Amino acid sequence: MEKLMIAGGRPLRGTVQISGAKNSAIALIPAAILSETAVTLDNLPALSDVAIYTELLQELGASVEWSKDQMMIDPSRLLSRPMPNGNVKKLRASYYLMGALLGRFGEATIGLPGGCNFEPRPIDQHIKGFEALGARITNENGALHIQAKELRGAKIYLDVVSVGATINIMLAASRAKGVTTIENAAKEPEIIDVATLLNSMGAKIKGAGTETIRIEGVDALHGCRHSIIPDRIQAGTYMIAAAATRGDVIVDNVIPKHMEALTAKLQEMGVHIYEMDESIRVVGQPEYESVDVKALVYPGFATDLQSPMSSLLTQTRGVSILSDYVYSNRFKHIPELLRMGAKIKVEGRSAIIEGSQLSAAKVKATDLRAGAALVIAGLTVAEDVTEITGVEYIDRGYDHLVTNLSNLGAEVWRQND
Repeated sequence: MEKLMIAGGRPLRGTVQISGAKNSAIALIPAAILSETAVTLDNLPALSDVAIYTELLQELGASVEWSKDQMMIDPSRLLSRPMPNGNVKKLRASYYLMGALLGRFGEATIGLPGGCNFEPRPIDQHIKGFEALGARITNENGALHIQAKELRGAKIYLDVVSVGATINIMLAASRAKGVTTIENAAKEPEIIDVATLLNSMGAKIKGAGTETIRIEGVDALHGCRHSIIPDRIQAGTYMIAAAATRGDVIVDNVIPKHMEALTAKLQEMGVHIYEMDESIRVVGQPEYESVDVKALVYPGFATDLQSPMSSLLTQTRGVSILSDYVYSNRFKHIPELLRMGAKIKVEGRSAIIEGSQLSAAKVKATDLRAGAALVIAGLTVAEDVTEITGVEYIDRGYDHLVTNLSNLGAEVWRQND
């Protein structure tokens, strides 16, 4: 079993480079198979989810070359193969293959996805969108069979704001006949990133980043080269870590506008923030004020930063209330923080967090962002060593974590039992 070991109590100091966005990459890779010729993706993060997607595309017959932060995908020999089991079960975002294969071939057989299990996340809005486009869907032995004689544009209203459904419908609709309109669409920067790639491939998409997206279907898409936007969640995690350790860190290769909700809360706590064109400097302070945080859909405070933020809120004076209005039960990291001495009480969608001094413990990451929360908590502990298992979850979203933290002055290493 691999463990992440952290001897905390050291302020983080220096500069950290942010990788390409995980939540973009896992949608851009399947989007590439809608093309008839090769697509090159730059600024690709070195994550386990990306490695799994590479294997999935190769199973479908695509040629994939991945070197450092660049991937070339040649889908010219792609086949529509059923994928009911195997790697699709390991990856939540494997559902993007549904929209991509449906758009390219008019059919897809994909097993229901896996990934982090912090709360059930139904794909009913994805199915609703596919059916509106003319697809027939059946569930057989845990796999979705999606078929359409012809995809035709439609007006689709999403009952809930869903990033996954917005992107999946966009993928299928880009090759449909006629015009598709998505109402109540998600507005995340990653959606704009996917639309930018598709438009560079020859798609006709307008309104990405607003609540109404209009897609005019085209007969064929072609290859292009695209650079992935910086990972705002990774950037936010390092910003929170800098504040929690009372450090002084420049978070480089970011889009400051994407970080506005987090930046505002950190400043409200008393953290000093300095924004530049493509970087943000975070200067921690000896004491922080308690704040109330509500995780909402973008441009609100990101739910993916809710878990890391809870560790920082243990370092404040007074009591903070952290609520999540995106996922109602995303608090599986709280019992592990309690093992470290945190004073937290969960009531419904909210965690009531009292400032406290944390201590080292043996804890377990139960999902990706819970793991990030435990890393931040471990960095604040001045004595002894925090041991974190479940490292495989952390590897899904944070590449070069040990190297980056070590370069910032942290004492952190991996250990195998």
